[in-house]
Amino acid sequence: MNTARFVIRRAIFYVVTAWAAISINFILPRLMPGDPVSAFLAANPGTSPEAREALQRMFGTSEGYGLLQQYGEFWSGLFRGDLGLSISRGMAPVGDVISTALPWTLVLVGLATVISFFLGTGLGALIGWNRGSRADVLVPITTFFSTVPYFWMGLIVIAVFASNLGWFPASGGFGIGTIPGWNAQFIGEAIRHGVLPALTIVLASLGGWILGMRNMMMTVLDEDYITVAQAKGLSPRRVMLRYAARNAVLPQLQSFALALGFIVGGTLVMELVFNYPGVGMLLLSATNARDYPLMQGILLIITITVLVANILADVVYAILDPRTRQTES
Repeated sequence: MNTARFVIRRAIFYVVTAWAAISINFILPRLMPGDPVSAFLAANPGTSPEAREALQRMFGTSEGYGLLQQYGEFWSGLFRGDLGLSISRGMAPVGDVISTALPWTLVLVGLATVISFFLGTGLGALIGWNRGSRADVLVPITTFFSTVPYFWMGLIVIAVFASNLGWFPASGGFGIGTIPGWNAQFIGEAIRHGVLPALTIVLASLGGWILGMRNMMMTVLDEDYITVAQAKGLSPRRVMLRYAARNAVLPQLQSFALALGFIVGGTLVMELVFNYPGVGMLLLSATNARDYPLMQGILLIITITVLVANILADVVYAILDPRTRQTES
C-alpha cells in the first residue's frame, strides 16, 4: 500500500511538472523581442507579400491570431508528434533537424558525464575510506579544475593537446572531406574530434563528484552500523562497498540524474569553443533566428530528459533506500 501511494504521488508530481515545464517552453520564446517571420524577412527582403502572409499564418504571427490559440495548436501538435517546421532550416521538420544534432551531444556529453561520475565517485569513496592518506591531494587538485570555467578549460586543452602537441584536432565533429556515415573513417574522425571536448567535461566535473562522495563517506563512517559491521569481522572491502559506499552514494544519484538531464542542453559553451555540431550550437542558432518551433523542440527534449532522469533517480533511490517510500506515504 505504501509503495502504491508513493508511485501515485510521484506520478502526479511529474505530470504537473511536465505540464508546467512544457508550458514555460511555449511562453519563453515569445517573450523575446521579434519573431521568426520578421527575422526571416529581414534576411530575405525580396519576399513577396503573398509569401509573407503565408508565413505569418503558418507561424501564428498574423493579426487576430491570439496567444491562447497558438497554445492550443502547440499542444495539439505535441499530441500528434508534430513539432512544427524550422524557418531557419529551410522549412525542414523540427524533429528531423534535431535528430541530426542530438546524437552528437548524447554520445559525447553522455559518455563524458558517465565516465566522470563513476570515476569521481569511485575515487571519492576510496579517498573517504582511506582518509588522511596521500590520496587526499587529489581533492584540492580536482576541485581547482572544477572552478575553471568551461571556456578557459577548453582553450587550455586546445592549446596543449591541439596547438602544441598536435595530438588531436582543435574543432569540429569530423575532418574536412569526411562523409558522415557508419564507416571506419567517419567513426575514427568523430572519436578524434570528440576527445578534447570530452576531456574538458571530465576535468571540469570530476572534482565535484570526488568531493561530494568523499564527504559523504566520511560522514557515513561515523555511523553505528559501520562499527557493527566491522565488529562482525567482515572484510574491509565488503564494509566499504556494501555498507559505507552504498549509503554514501545516495545523494550523488540525485546530482547524477540532474547531470544526465542537462546532457542535452548544458554544454553550449563547450560546443561553442570546439565548434561542435551538437544541440547546444543548434539552440544558439535557433535563438538568433527567433526560430520558435526549433527552440520549443530543443527545450522540449531538454525538459523530457530532465524529467526522465529524475524519475530514474527516484526509482533507484527508492530501491537502495526503502525509507524514501515510507517517508512519502
